[in-house]
Amino acid sequence: MDKLVIQGGVPLSGEIRVSGAKNAALPILCATLLTPEPLRIQNVPHLRDVTTMLTLLGQMGVEVSLDEKLGVGLSAARLRNYTASYDLVKTMRASIMVLGPLLARFGEALVSLPGGCAIGQRPVDQHIKGLEALGADIAIERGYIHARAKRLRGARLVMDLVTVTGTENLMMAAVLADGRTVIENAAREPEVVDLAQCLNAMGARVEGAGSDVINIEGVDALHGAQYRVMPDRIETGTFLAAAAATGGSIKLKSARADILDSVVAKLQEAGATVEHGEDWISLSAPEGLKAVSVRTAPYPAFPTDMQAQFTALNSVARGTAIVTETIFENRFMHVQELRRLGADIEVEGNAAVVRGVPRLQGAKVMATDLRASASLVLAGLVAEGETLVDRVYHLDRGYECIEEKLSQLGARIKRTH
Repeated sequence: MDKLVIQGGVPLSGEIRVSGAKNAALPILCATLLTPEPLRIQNVPHLRDVTTMLTLLGQMGVEVSLDEKLGVGLSAARLRNYTASYDLVKTMRASIMVLGPLLARFGEALVSLPGGCAIGQRPVDQHIKGLEALGADIAIERGYIHARAKRLRGARLVMDLVTVTGTENLMMAAVLADGRTVIENAAREPEVVDLAQCLNAMGARVEGAGSDVINIEGVDALHGAQYRVMPDRIETGTFLAAAAATGGSIKLKSARADILDSVVAKLQEAGATVEHGEDWISLSAPEGLKAVSVRTAPYPAFPTDMQAQFTALNSVARGTAIVTETIFENRFMHVQELRRLGADIEVEGNAAVVRGVPRLQGAKVMATDLRASASLVLAGLVAEGETLVDRVYHLDRGYECIEEKLSQLGARIKRTH
């Protein structure tokens, strides 16, 4: 099993390019199921989750071609299989997003109940309830969601809770439904907007993405398109936090600051200087940061996917911070591992009290989920001596070539088996 070995204590400096957003690419790849015409998607990150999604689509009969410029060509003209099997769905929850498009175009879908990161309850009942409101007949049979509908009908959908994949799945289902669909209490994340823009490029009529009410006028068919995936805001935030924690100075190219306001504001509050243009962000940080309290909440508030990284950053900052997690109940599993490096953190319910220490000490640690892995790498970059991060397969699900990018910024990091 792969491990990362890090010799800490080097401030990050230099320039790197931010990859395409995993959480935008996955639903956009699913959108290919909505049309028999070819879709060409650019800026797709080379990640384990993307490979899993392409394998799943390939099993269904989607023709997939890759080019050397991070582009993927897809054609669902000859789909022969409407099943998403347990073997693939169990490794990645995003597989559930084939449900809406399959049902909308073919009138039937058989999708395994999902697995994914062990960070708490993430029920799919919002997906099922929404599809039923659109006229689908749904049964849960032997661990599979079996959905049928001759043609979906537009409806008013009120989400009980804000769910990104739920919003995306229902949006894809509704674009081919008969009539108008309104999704209320919709997720506002930039990745939802990216999917809506791709669907519109394919001939859909989606308005209001990015707000909590999305209006969709169903169309009879979608056509092929070419679309470029947005940059990954969590990768951007992770590198900015790493540079800040190490007292470094970096520039990120192909990055967008307008989708990262809450994270940038907290980095500035900690004492870092952040500047940005249309497609770049730079950060320089003093040696000692101030502790900053954060509270996770749905976009545009502070993202749960940046909580672990800020917990690590606060562990070497001056003062005490309270990190409050409101999204997932199991999302402090990295705390135990950060303590092995010498961090002073106490978890009380859904909050962690982080008291900054002058320095962390390298040690062996183990990753428990995707963003926890990133926080341990970040802590290892700051710690004195050698840190070994085990089970980094989690990291490979969400970060493209992370050790190579960090090496470009001067980090002493290498992968071993």
